Amino acid sequence: MKRPVKSWNGRSGLAKVDLYTRVTAYMLLWAAVLVLGLLLLIRPIRHEAPLLLVVVAPLLNLANGVLCHRFLHRAMDAYLRPGTVLPPREVLPAAAVTAATATAVLLEAATADVAGALPGMLGAALVPFLAGHCLILPRRTVAVHQALLAGVLLVFVPLTERDTAQGVTTVLSVVFITGWLAVTVRLSLWVLGVVFELREARDVQARLAVAEERLRFGRDLHDILGRNLSVIALKSELAVQLARRERPEAVDQMIEVQRIAQESQREVRDVVRGYREADLRVELEGARGVLDAAGIDCSVASPGPALDLPAEVQAALGWVVRETTTNVLRHGDARRCAIAVREEEGTVLLTVENDGVRTGAGGGDGSGAAGSLGGGGDGGDDGSGAGAGTGLVGLRERLAAVGGTLDAGPGDDGTFLVTARIPVARAGVGR
Repeated sequence: MKRPVKSWNGRSGLAKVDLYTRVTAYMLLWAAVLVLGLLLLIRPIRHEAPLLLVVVAPLLNLANGVLCHRFLHRAMDAYLRPGTVLPPREVLPAAAVTAATATAVLLEAATADVAGALPGMLGAALVPFLAGHCLILPRRTVAVHQALLAGVLLVFVPLTERDTAQGVTTVLSVVFITGWLAVTVRLSLWVLGVVFELREARDVQARLAVAEERLRFGRDLHDILGRNLSVIALKSELAVQLARRERPEAVDQMIEVQRIAQESQREVRDVVRGYREADLRVELEGARGVLDAAGIDCSVASPGPALDLPAEVQAALGWVVRETTTNVLRHGDARRCAIAVREEEGTVLLTVENDGVRTGAGGGDGSGAAGSLGGGGDGGDDGSGAGAGTGLVGLRERLAAVGGTLDAGPGDDGTFLVTARIPVARAGVGR
């Protein structure tokens, strides 16, 4: 089953860079094929060259383009995956047809007066293969091969009945054309490789941040439960021994066990609350920093200290900011995101709007980047009074705990808009 071809707007930023780089390399290859095809049709060649060469040379040029296109595709994939070595069967056919095409060009130049067209013809014949050749070998090896190519041309170009000056000029022109191509293609793929590495590093950094937070959370739970469970085990063992002796102190020990268990439950809830609650101002600054680092223009409009919200309301709105920001990064292809917090008609209003919506990419109440918030919640209890998780359902539960509502759907001009409202009277907004 073939994968559907994505449109330009349906691709991520990384996919666009990858497509642009590859298409540019292919265009250089086929531009060379087109140039040589046109030069093979000039009047001197048609009238003076042998008929066999007039017919065979264009066919070789076309075969050169097809085989070298496939070779270039494999070479780019190998360059972007360090350690990959192309087998000879991927290289030799393209090299052979390139050599045959260049030979046909030299034979035509020897039998027809092509004047100053020979450098362009030879360069165009060699470019399709050398576009991939420069990617599969180390830089020094490519430079050595360029020097060997110049030496070979210095031997064969004079056979086309050109004087020394014309021969040297032709060779230098061909070396310049192929050298420029090698630098251009290799530099373009190097930039693409750096982009891939940065994306991978960013993913690794995100995973490490999650792992570090999990370790912190696990360490806190271990410190609390490990200590208290040890005390509970000791006191329970003591209570058993006292109960077997029918000592009244056993009741006191079990009361102490109950107290420690209740205290442990409260401490665990405090840890979970600290782990999961979100501060609105911190989340707004965090969203700006994360989106800016991802190349997304993020604007945040907030009244700052002038808007005094209770902790539970800030936590609910902070989760809206956190979830929408995460989904803009994961599921959208946004270039712009606007976040605003304000009072409007007796409510505290939080809006998050982004462009770069992918149709059908999300779930929940809408499509697009933020629309993917429709995933189910984790059902945990963070101590805020809402059994809230992530996604639209979880966010609505968090907002409902403070009397708020959440709307999500397409906005203007192909954007996606998430709006959270909390009544001022129930939010307890200070003046």
